[in-house]
Amino acid sequence: MTLFRILMAWALAWLSAAACAANYPSKPIRIIVPYQAGQGTDVATRYIADQLSKSLGQAVVVENKAGAGGNIGAAEAARAPGDGYTFVMGTNGTHVLNQFLYPSMPYDSEKDFEPVALVSTFPMVILANTSVPYSSFTEFLAEAKARPDTVNVALPSTTARLVLELLQQQSGTHLRAVPYKGSGTSMTDLIGGQVLVGIDTASAARPFVANGRLKALAVTSRGDSALLPGAKSVAASGLSDFEVLAWNGLYAPRGTPAAIVQRINAEVVKILAQPESQRRLLELGHEVAGGTPEHLATFAAAERRKLGPLVKSVGLKID
Repeated sequence: MTLFRILMAWALAWLSAAACAANYPSKPIRIIVPYQAGQGTDVATRYIADQLSKSLGQAVVVENKAGAGGNIGAAEAARAPGDGYTFVMGTNGTHVLNQFLYPSMPYDSEKDFEPVALVSTFPMVILANTSVPYSSFTEFLAEAKARPDTVNVALPSTTARLVLELLQQQSGTHLRAVPYKGSGTSMTDLIGGQVLVGIDTASAARPFVANGRLKALAVTSRGDSALLPGAKSVAASGLSDFEVLAWNGLYAPRGTPAAIVQRINAEVVKILAQPESQRRLLELGHEVAGGTPEHLATFAAAERRKLGPLVKSVGLKID
């Protein structure tokens, strides 16, 4: 009788989930963005949400829950019911780096979420003031090696700091980190010549490279990036194993029915495959990704294995 009750309970739960998925969605869906409105993740999410509203026939609204490096918004999503009506646009910060940077976390980036789809990636870029005598990454490395501990590098984010640390490890150079609170001030000083080299996202750098106010020495993707045509990758410039990407991935709270996860994945992948979406997201500073939920899980796990030891080795912490 006990086995019979277990089987009946399982069958009823399965039928309930199947019925829920069949009628889904029957009310508005929200996507939490764990950052301020107007930032790169936010604008990309709003585009995806607008397209999902059209394809699902229900409103898909974006809610900004910023703070603690994305932890506040991600934690709210982790606590939400797994009913398919709450998602979060996770990032390399919320779902990889933060667990190594913060002494305590309000969620578990692996156990508390169902991966849905990798939405976009965007590399970092190594930039230089136009007055420097070098125009390539190879020439920059030669300068750094010839004058160790004298080349200042503007760093407006933790990801930029990780690029610097990995660069030093793989090239044997010694550079001087100059931390900034954000891209606005670091770009101002870089253009003004207060600091001659910087590391930032390709999306932040694009307008200044396009108008000739800064040089793009290299991008940190494995290959060249459509965001900065003509800029070689670090990997193609001598450090063959080098790759650091920022990224956005859609997640649902743990327990969200698999049928709903697959439905949203299919819709997002369909959106990302459209030429107009690829054009628009590229304008917003994102290279489209896509793939299955399993692909996002595998991708994030590989990022943790690669970046976790690096964060620990340099002692990066946020109190």
